[in-house]
Amino acid sequence: MGQIIERLALERGHEIVGKYDSQNPYSIDTHLQADVAIEFSSPELAVNHINSCFLNQIPVVVGTTGWYKELDQIKQNCAQHNGALFTATNFSLGVNLFFEMSKQLTKIMNGHNYDCNIREIHHTEKKDAPSGTAITLAENVIQVSSNLNNWELVDSLSTKVNGDSTKDSILPIYAERLPNVPGTHILSFESAVDSIKLEHEAKNREGFAIGAIVAAEWLIGKTGVFGMSDLLNFEN
Repeated sequence: MGQIIERLALERGHEIVGKYDSQNPYSIDTHLQADVAIEFSSPELAVNHINSCFLNQIPVVVGTTGWYKELDQIKQNCAQHNGALFTATNFSLGVNLFFEMSKQLTKIMNGHNYDCNIREIHHTEKKDAPSGTAITLAENVIQVSSNLNNWELVDSLSTKVNGDSTKDSILPIYAERLPNVPGTHILSFESAVDSIKLEHEAKNREGFAIGAIVAAEWLIGKTGVFGMSDLLNFEN
């Protein structure tokens, strides 16, 4: 992702003033002045990178997932340092349209006799499971569902069986890791007689990279915590 973001940012006329990774993590000591930072490293590095950006008064766009247990503290740190944070589990415009469609489909399915599940497939190098995108999808579905109140990572989608009342309020997520898969997410509604599916399949990683660059361009000069709904203005 870093290489793709660098290439596309240069194509859009931007200058890359610093690159950081596990061998050269970003910190006060390695700081270079910049207008904005884009964080696509790893869950182990992300939190320190974000906090260092706050300390150095650099707006930061974060595409790394797997660190969200620290999100509340990060938001407090952002406010304390009058910083700017843009975070999203997925920067693809298509995925964010998919999120909105998933809400509408779930509203339509409320009250009908269907079980809901999510399946996500990613490349074998992806460390976290379920994906941040799958978690966001699940949270969107749960928000508008009449009976779901939590999600659960499962070993098999057969874990939830029609008629099992103990699982009725749980949205199962099944995660697969296969070679060279940028990212596929499938929201399914299953009954004894049919299936209804909504699917997003990324063909490559450029959609994620472009979204992150556009978010970085948008974030400059702002303070606070933002996400894709702010950038895309779906509420209006």
